[in-house]
Amino acid sequence: MAVPLRLQSVIFHTVVVLFACFMFYPVLWMLVSSFKADMHILDSMSLWPGKVTLDNYINGWSGFSGASFAIFFRNSLLIAMVAIIGNVFSCSLTAYPFARMDFPLKKLLFGMMLMTIMIPEHVLLIPQYIMFNTFGWVNTYLPLLVPRFFAVNSFFIYLMIQFVRSLPKELDQAATVDGCSRLQIYWKLILPLSMPVLVTAMIFTFISTWNDFLHPLIYISEVKHFTVSLGLSLFITSGEGKSEYSQLFAMSMLSLIPLLTVFVFFQRYIVDGIATSGIK
Repeated sequence: MAVPLRLQSVIFHTVVVLFACFMFYPVLWMLVSSFKADMHILDSMSLWPGKVTLDNYINGWSGFSGASFAIFFRNSLLIAMVAIIGNVFSCSLTAYPFARMDFPLKKLLFGMMLMTIMIPEHVLLIPQYIMFNTFGWVNTYLPLLVPRFFAVNSFFIYLMIQFVRSLPKELDQAATVDGCSRLQIYWKLILPLSMPVLVTAMIFTFISTWNDFLHPLIYISEVKHFTVSLGLSLFITSGEGKSEYSQLFAMSMLSLIPLLTVFVFFQRYIVDGIATSGIK
């Protein structure tokens, strides 16, 4: 006996909702725990907070060693914004000649560029640290920002190459007839038409930079220069003999706001950028 389509739809959506609730439970538990005192966090796994307090948000926002969480947010936003500019500019500028120009060893260089995607990032940490320490860049933001302006992210380059290849070459020819140089074609033609993939690169860069814990941990040592991810770790490793889990949960919830905002408002661009670049 065939199951009616309406019943199939009800069963499907019920299963999806239950699965979504199961996946969302840890985040919801963290939200509820951010309003509890430390002594009551592990009393039960209930989602009912009992006695609600805002002290965790107030005390957590004050930060450590004179550096409030507002400073950590400012540092993370600064790094993320500069990283976005560097990534979009350098990766798009690198992708353009691979997609539109012929030059010696093009295929070899393209293959070498793709090979860098396969190299584990952790393998490069020691030589990178030695190099940046020689430059005197340790405990500054330079190791986190300068590489972004040299097209170090091969994934974004490949993403943009695939998108630019989908654009008609007749547009370049028409621009050349009008007297445009290669650089003018890139700046006035390719970049405006590549907005979907550029926005996708911006979003991914922001998310990865905002969530990055390893690189700031390696290169930054002063609390006043800490990012949000390092600031959260202070609630566990503050050196005061105890861990402030409730404040950790409270600040973790606040740190999710920029990511959720970006995802909600730019989700459409993520889908469009991936779909039109051929990555799907």
